[in-house]
Amino acid sequence: MIPNTDHNRWMVIVNPNAGNGKGNKDWDKISDLMKKAGLSFDVEFTQRKGHAINLTLESLSSGFRKIITVGGDGTLNEVVNGVFTNKSCPPAEIILASIPVGTGNDWGRMFGIPLDYEKAIKIIGDNKTLLHDIGTISFFNSDEKNTRYFINIAGLGFESVVVRKTNIQKDKGHGGKLIYFYNLLTSLLSYKNTKAEIIIDGEITHADIFSLNVGNGRYCGGGMRQTPRAIPTDGLLDVTIINGMGKFEIIRNLKILYNGRILQHPKIDGYKCKNIKVSSETAMYIEADGESLGQTPAEFGIIPEALKIVYGTNFIL
Repeated sequence: MIPNTDHNRWMVIVNPNAGNGKGNKDWDKISDLMKKAGLSFDVEFTQRKGHAINLTLESLSSGFRKIITVGGDGTLNEVVNGVFTNKSCPPAEIILASIPVGTGNDWGRMFGIPLDYEKAIKIIGDNKTLLHDIGTISFFNSDEKNTRYFINIAGLGFESVVVRKTNIQKDKGHGGKLIYFYNLLTSLLSYKNTKAEIIIDGEITHADIFSLNVGNGRYCGGGMRQTPRAIPTDGLLDVTIINGMGKFEIIRNLKILYNGRILQHPKIDGYKCKNIKVSSETAMYIEADGESLGQTPAEFGIIPEALKIVYGTNFIL
């Protein structure tokens, strides 16, 4: 990668497979619109899962301080993990923007970043920024403890099973919102709740978990609002625990996953906190920003005002 001395120049990291190949198919159009908007940039294409982390590390080492992702939430997650594992500069010196071409695009949904490329690029040109909190998560793969950063929402339980199935199908070239919704419905038939101990800012509680979401943002799964009160600038995590609900009760209440009223249900608890630990009788899968990770036991934390992001015109705290 050629060294960059112009800190106003963007590095664009494109996931060509995002949105069932839209990243690759639409790149020429996106590139032309960026040039027309007067943005100066270099571009790198991801070649495999996890590659955006390495491209981010190389970009920052080469002198870039402004990054645009062209992809979905998973690409954004990898870039964030590159930012927070880099040794070249403090994360707060970096500006991150996004042109959504993925399947869910849930992070961009919260910040008013449209799917229309020209409008998304105009937002980048307007350069309205804020300091965004970043979540942390520690978890296990077998006996190995790992750490991951997330920008939007992490979770465990039922949704993680759905994400895991969906990601396996994506790796085989099958994706889209219908695939996610199909996996959601079919997974309900076999999924069983898991008994867990949860420690929220030092306070111990127990739950028969259907799902547990830890939100820095409000949307996940292509528009579900599982942490509808989350504010990505308040230095807190929003936690939603669906506790003791059976599969048929979940089916009857599917609409509350989408309409923002999830916390009104008597079997669903909501918290705001800085730290949450989860251990379970049987291992529970974990995902973050739609990326399948490992399993419990897990610990979630928050880094306040950690990364400068470009946001759209209709974002309201």
